[in-house]
Amino acid sequence: MSGYLRIRWTITPGTAPQPLINCNRCGTLKAYRCSGKFRVNANGKRIDVWLIYCCMDCDNSWNFGIMERCNRRDIDPARLAALERNDPGLARRHAFDVVALRRQAGRVEEFPDVAVRKEVLEGNRESAAVLELRLGLEMSTSLRLDRLISSELAMPRSRLQGLEERRLLIVDPQGAKAMRKPVRQGTAVRIDLAGEDDRQAIIWAAGG
Repeated sequence: MSGYLRIRWTITPGTAPQPLINCNRCGTLKAYRCSGKFRVNANGKRIDVWLIYCCMDCDNSWNFGIMERCNRRDIDPARLAALERNDPGLARRHAFDVVALRRQAGRVEEFPDVAVRKEVLEGNRESAAVLELRLGLEMSTSLRLDRLISSELAMPRSRLQGLEERRLLIVDPQGAKAMRKPVRQGTAVRIDLAGEDDRQAIIWAAGG
């Protein structure tokens, strides 16, 4: 469509969530980091799997339960092999499962640091007046949408708020206060820059 620049942002969180555990060595509540290693325990045909976490201060361990008393026949052989060899990708996926972490640990600290890969899908940077960002997440993140856009486009959040109030910035799906909520998979952000003096600078920042 004439005047549009569509760009996909693929967002990769940096630091995995850290459960807060009562460390029996330190004697107080401590943050635990993911070791990237699984513990696989086989008792006959039954398999138990944990992802091992370590205290940030004393290295005391805590086990995050992944499987409990599972029948070996019910586990995909490739998945079991990945667990046994401490597959980094599989460990990372479980480490970013903040819902499961909260269920077992209670309190979990999340981090907003991300890397953003940018890919132009359609349009021309030189002639574009409307920017459309399509967001994809490799893992969930606590980073707010307004903070992401402000950082990547070098635009103050107050300016983004002003654009939103004038309906020059639209989030799809909208929802209440969508800009102030964490980035979500599949979100699209449309920004009409036709009247902005620094339109070209914003356009180039959007595309990397």
